[in-house]
Amino acid sequence: MSAIFKREFKSYFQSVIGWLFLAATLSIFGLYFYVYNLVYGYPNIASTLSSVTFIFLITVPVLTMRVLAEEQRNKTDQLILTSPVSVGKIVAAKFLAMGAVFTIAVVVIAVTPLILSAFGAVPFRENYVAVLGFLLYGLTCIAIGMFVSSLTESQVIAAVLTFVLLFVGYMMESICSLISTSGNFVTKVLGCYDLTGRLDNFFSGMFDIAGMIYYISLVLLFLFLTVQSIQKRRYSISKKKIGLGVFNAGMVAFGVALAVILNLVAGALPTTLTQLDATSKQLYSLTEDTKEMLKGLEEDVTIYVLSAKASMDETVAKTLERYADSSSHITVEYKDPSQYPSFYTQYTDDTSITRNSLIVVSGKRSRVVNYSNIYEGSYDYSYNWSTTGYDGEGQITSAIQYVTSEDMPVIYELEGHNEIAVSGNFSEVIEKANITLEKINLLQYDEIPEDAAAIIINGPSSDFSEDDAEKVRDYLKNGGKAFITTTYTDKDMTNFNSILSEYGVTVVDGVVMEGNNEYYYQQPYYLLPDVKYDSLTSAASDNYVFVPSAQGLQYPKASEEETEEGTESTDSGITYTELLSTSESAYVKKDVAALETLEKEDGDVEGPFALGLDVKKNVDEEKTTELVVYSCTGMFADNADQIVSGNNSNLFSGAITGLVDDTGEGTTVIPVKEYDSSTLTVSAAVMLAGAALGIIVVPVLLLIVGIVIWARRRKR
Repeated sequence: MSAIFKREFKSYFQSVIGWLFLAATLSIFGLYFYVYNLVYGYPNIASTLSSVTFIFLITVPVLTMRVLAEEQRNKTDQLILTSPVSVGKIVAAKFLAMGAVFTIAVVVIAVTPLILSAFGAVPFRENYVAVLGFLLYGLTCIAIGMFVSSLTESQVIAAVLTFVLLFVGYMMESICSLISTSGNFVTKVLGCYDLTGRLDNFFSGMFDIAGMIYYISLVLLFLFLTVQSIQKRRYSISKKKIGLGVFNAGMVAFGVALAVILNLVAGALPTTLTQLDATSKQLYSLTEDTKEMLKGLEEDVTIYVLSAKASMDETVAKTLERYADSSSHITVEYKDPSQYPSFYTQYTDDTSITRNSLIVVSGKRSRVVNYSNIYEGSYDYSYNWSTTGYDGEGQITSAIQYVTSEDMPVIYELEGHNEIAVSGNFSEVIEKANITLEKINLLQYDEIPEDAAAIIINGPSSDFSEDDAEKVRDYLKNGGKAFITTTYTDKDMTNFNSILSEYGVTVVDGVVMEGNNEYYYQQPYYLLPDVKYDSLTSAASDNYVFVPSAQGLQYPKASEEETEEGTESTDSGITYTELLSTSESAYVKKDVAALETLEKEDGDVEGPFALGLDVKKNVDEEKTTELVVYSCTGMFADNADQIVSGNNSNLFSGAITGLVDDTGEGTTVIPVKEYDSSTLTVSAAVMLAGAALGIIVVPVLLLIVGIVIWARRRKR
């Protein structure tokens, strides 16, 4: 077998065919590599590989057309039929020889991520999963071409038929969509020969075990059919022609059935077992919080998808598969708007709902997850939209909790003191947590409503009346929860400050400046504080939080030894936990209006300061008062949030859900998964050199070498 492999492998490089195959493959890859990876700076070669798969329609027929057809034409196939080596080994050796030629091209392609890593961060796992899928697809095409070559003695016919078969497999997904957008028995049967459908999983960063089984089973099936095709010719001169012909047909049927059963079993397994998420941000995986929520799910939930399954957003579709596989209570149904144009009107009057949107339904209520809310993005200076985050899991988990919860917790946002309204990303955080946000003016209430899970006091710039402050203090004394931010103002804030001083918190008048340049961004008052790890900050502790123009917070230090790291208990029974803090080099400028320098001066209040505090005081065995205080209102605005890629809203989410959870109303909020949108920085010289080498120089050299070798052999 090894001798046959060596002879076949050498034959491809003793003629032009092997060199031509490598030159064409690498030239086309080089062209798209230049555009996508060098010019556009994409760190992932999946788009490049996806764009060049069409090349197999041309190169594989050329590579495989002569492998068996030529031997039939020259009658040298009799050597195979009478060889002491089994037909199976001969077929395997010839296939491995062609596969080895193709693998040379794949090895060259596999080097490109290493080259790209010199120009920026490269997601190696995603790159090499894509390369694996490309390799499997190519080997499958070669096996199909080899089978076709065994059917005829004409190389031209073999090449044409191989092209037809590969083209049908390449276009099968579109063919099935034309037959039925929702799928039927015919499309399921035809879908078995969809050669590129499984490839998409590899290119999207999914290590698809079921896809590997599909491609490997197809390779083995077509090699088996090739053996049977040769065996049939061997026995065509036998006296037992009819009997062995039946045996041959039975073997073919058995091989096809075995491949179908193997793929049916693999397809029936949960995607959690057959698909491994290789993306750097784990885009397709469910977090442990969602898995725990689904384990406790006792009510049936149906997720209607306003799209045909074949045209659904692949990332969202994979996410939905994870939900369905993780809980028997989750059912996913696709409703093609072309067939059910008014289906959504059963659940919403919103006419802005788009294709690929979801409707999550239970026996209690329903919620629409508009497709526009599943992805986050921003416009650049040229007003081009780019996707920056994927919130599929966050939106779906929130919707499931919403439709299955008995009651929605209510948070009251106080107004009437020039507070800043919670809006943008931060109001979406509250909605995503399935919390009802209502605004109240204390002039209209005798007390904070009894159903308040918490209150929000967001940066008042005019003082509370004594009566309003008393209502807040009474609410807190009874075990209330409050999220409070402060903002610098030159107005007297005695009554507002009395709410904080009741719990030992003092706001230092002025604006905090950082003396340590590692703790600020551009200006000393644009703070990047130390984020202390706590249950309230865990979602934001791994990245920067941006705090512009903050005040300093001071509180009594523990008179006894610390009860926990970062937590201090005072003699008054109040527990303080720092959430954000400055460096020891921080200082406060008091007279901001007359500010002449940002440098530290005599009279400035020296730090360090807390910029965020969690304050708790036990009322009785069942009730605990809790205040989450941040000394900057501006940090909870969209423009500040964008600077740190949404990490400020993660901090806000932790505070709000932490306060509500403490009331017994548990909720799970999944943060947006950031897209790895980093691009490579490639100089113009490198671009031109890469284009010249990849598209022209290397392919031309390969062709020249092949032609020279072929010409010399012709002269012998």
